Amino acid sequence: MEERKALIGMSGGVDSSVAAFLTKQAGFSCIGATMRLYDNETIGEEPGRTCCTLDDAEDARSVARRLGIPHYVFNFKDDFEDKVIRKFVSCYEAGLTPNPCIDCNRHLKFDRLLRRAQELGCEYVVSGHYAQVRQDADTGRYLLYKAADRAKDQTYFLACLDQTQLSHILFPLGQLTKEEVRKIAEENGFVTARKRDSQDICFVPDGDYVAFMERYTGKTYAAGEYLDLNGKVLGKHRGAVAYTLGQRKGLGIALGAPAYVCRKDVEKNTVTLGPSEALFSPALRAKDWNWYPFPELTEPLRVTAKTRHSQLEQAATVYPEENGFARVEFDTPQRAVTPGQAVVLYSGEIVVGGGTITEAIWNV
Repeated sequence: MEERKALIGMSGGVDSSVAAFLTKQAGFSCIGATMRLYDNETIGEEPGRTCCTLDDAEDARSVARRLGIPHYVFNFKDDFEDKVIRKFVSCYEAGLTPNPCIDCNRHLKFDRLLRRAQELGCEYVVSGHYAQVRQDADTGRYLLYKAADRAKDQTYFLACLDQTQLSHILFPLGQLTKEEVRKIAEENGFVTARKRDSQDICFVPDGDYVAFMERYTGKTYAAGEYLDLNGKVLGKHRGAVAYTLGQRKGLGIALGAPAYVCRKDVEKNTVTLGPSEALFSPALRAKDWNWYPFPELTEPLRVTAKTRHSQLEQAATVYPEENGFARVEFDTPQRAVTPGQAVVLYSGEIVVGGGTITEAIWNV
């Protein structure tokens, strides 16, 4: 029987290390691969301040050596800058809130890396994400399922993947807990066994995305006006791009009562503040949908929905609309539905689909 080959995406963390181990244990001929996504000079950071560093690549190489598999570093810096960093900046400048981790999965980890895998004769790309893929015996479609470890489930970030991509992806950690993964790493002497997980956007490690954008673009974003819900000027802000819906901290203005960012208009450079209750909308519209149990949505469907990774699923109904759009109506209005972010729909354990939010709908 012909040997099956797999390319393992190895970030230098514990999850991808154990994914590599399990794939080799399953009988695959494995190649380890670490993606080089940017230079520190590109993002204006000092060496050693971010993930995707030389140390991470060395940790991945150490694990690959211990497993007895070859390891390569692939230079995808141009693709990452074009597909992720530039989109990140342009989305904020357009008044949206991007999700660069989803864009990286869509364009780099499971597109660019998959193409490189196929060039090397590998049938699969293997990832340390916590999720599961199964093929439906009746329809032949590949379905995305939640991970066994609900606290680590990453399907929200993976609902951008299409049928072709899913058919060539393996998630060996889908049935494991994080504790089990770390135990396997320790038992095998991996240097990554107790390495902490990366939490930040990799190219904005300090979390100050406005400072990053100013370094990257050479621009200075102009101050503008805070408005109340009636359009009355309340004071000055430091530029509309610096604020996200639902934000309360860092506003730099005292109004005598808690105030939140409820709207922003980057063309007029205004930020509208209001009480928490002004943030709740009963519905949203989204585009660029990716459906799993079926090729397209043709009729209303009961689902649960998440508009943020950390959010609990909310009961809703999704309705098809023209030109590939769909409308999600919640049973209970949701707080700070944010254009540019993903909305992911579920039916029990299965991901029904995912799309990009284009607007919060205030009246249904």
